Amino acid sequence: MTGTDPIAQNTRALFTRRSVLRFATALGTGAVLAPALSACGGPTGTGSSGTSSSSGGAGSGTLRVTLNRNLVSLDNKQNQFDAAVTVQRAVRQALTEIGDDLRPALVLAESFEITAPTEWTVKLRDDIHYSDETPVTVEDVEVALKNYFLVPAGFVASQFPEQPSLTKVDDRTFKLVTKKPAVTLDSLMSNILITPAAANKAEELQGGIGTGPFLIAESNSGTGTYKLTPNPKYWGGGSTKLSEVDVSYNEDESSRVIALETGQVDVIDTITPESAEHLKTVQGIEIIQNPGTRFTHLFYNFRLPEDHPLSNPKVREALTYAVDHQTIIDTLMSGQVTSAEGVVPKTLAGFSKVGEYAFDPDRAKSMLAAEGVSDLELLAIWEESEFAGAAQVMEALVTMLGDVGVKLELKTIPTGGEILTWRSGEKTGDWHILANGYGNQTGLALTNLQAQYAGTAAKEKTKDTYLGFVVPQIADLLDKASGTADETQRNDVLAQAQQLIWAQWPALWAWTPNNVLAKRSRVQNLNLRATNAYDLAAVTVAD
Repeated sequence: MTGTDPIAQNTRALFTRRSVLRFATALGTGAVLAPALSACGGPTGTGSSGTSSSSGGAGSGTLRVTLNRNLVSLDNKQNQFDAAVTVQRAVRQALTEIGDDLRPALVLAESFEITAPTEWTVKLRDDIHYSDETPVTVEDVEVALKNYFLVPAGFVASQFPEQPSLTKVDDRTFKLVTKKPAVTLDSLMSNILITPAAANKAEELQGGIGTGPFLIAESNSGTGTYKLTPNPKYWGGGSTKLSEVDVSYNEDESSRVIALETGQVDVIDTITPESAEHLKTVQGIEIIQNPGTRFTHLFYNFRLPEDHPLSNPKVREALTYAVDHQTIIDTLMSGQVTSAEGVVPKTLAGFSKVGEYAFDPDRAKSMLAAEGVSDLELLAIWEESEFAGAAQVMEALVTMLGDVGVKLELKTIPTGGEILTWRSGEKTGDWHILANGYGNQTGLALTNLQAQYAGTAAKEKTKDTYLGFVVPQIADLLDKASGTADETQRNDVLAQAQQLIWAQWPALWAWTPNNVLAKRSRVQNLNLRATNAYDLAAVTVAD
């Protein structure tokens, strides 16, 4: 690393990129754009993974969506980045869904009710079926639920306090039974997507059928491209307003922005605030942004040896004072994120304000000295597309930690799922800080808390904790909260747990980004939810 101020350097880079984008727009899709767009060809050589290979506009009713990350499957067992939910739920559905108000609503279930302290009784609708018109069965639900818990390092399964057992009552009715009360099970089951039992596996699924309003017409997980067409046999009735949805991905933000400006794509997600400000000035493009439920944090590795400085919470706390988060927010994030005031987003039900991050480098130095820490060298890892502007933020941290005598080395993780091996501990010991975003699709603070902070010694043996975080007292409180039916009492328990988590100083810094999506004006009825997803079936396009 050089002695150049990374904030100033990257700010200049951002304005340079803005100039390039404006220049490219003025010239049109000429030689200036060709290198950026062609450089993203997929491994199979079937064209750019970020934009359509065809020229000219799509026909009426075709929506072209370009994501910032590869949608490796239309299943969510192992990972579920926010924007993927939009596409996944268009094909496969769950018993419930989380609505605009962040509360569960019935989908495939006709009813979903607590019938005993540790028992929920669920009845399937009598009119639901898959796109091939075969009925949805209780066995399909049972196999789906089991498979989510069989995949290693399962993202969705980790949000459950325990695996429910399913007991069939009749052809449409079953009971979900737990050893301890699980009062948010109707919300948690919104993430269990249903597939015919015979075709389901304990792995992410690239193809297959579902009950949703769209079919998978074409798929290529290698290039991250999918073509969806309307399901003519959709049980929900009516018809979608789109004749086709083309899904692709492109990690390069400049290329995605240019593709949107030139009409090659209709919707792009997860863009930096700087790009959003630029796009607001472009005719025919609209920006949608709202407070989100995603939590991004620079989480410490809790699997380090006991004698490592980061195993000391006072050292973890000391390092937080080195981060000038407000400068990062104002300079690199255009004020479009909110510094955390706790350990989960404040948009979630059950959030408790238990602290806030402060910038005080002198305090950082004195605390490190008091703990006998000097010449500390750390490695921070992240996946480039994990959050908008990641590289600039991480580079800024190098200088900030350097100012308090800590050397920070940066390492990017290859995209495409490798981050799971780092999270699960397969790469244990050779990193110290993971910059990681954690999406929430239930609207409940308990979901994040359960998945990230309810680790136990037994779970750690199978690497099913979040980065090795194991504090028995916290796990016990979260277990108690999961079984507390009264919402006020449950929130009181959650507040206690969140206070104890904050006292562990699990993250160097954390923040909640706004959802930011850009679309062409021809795209209408796109209602972006706080979960950073929207209902594809409701979207319309105009010529």
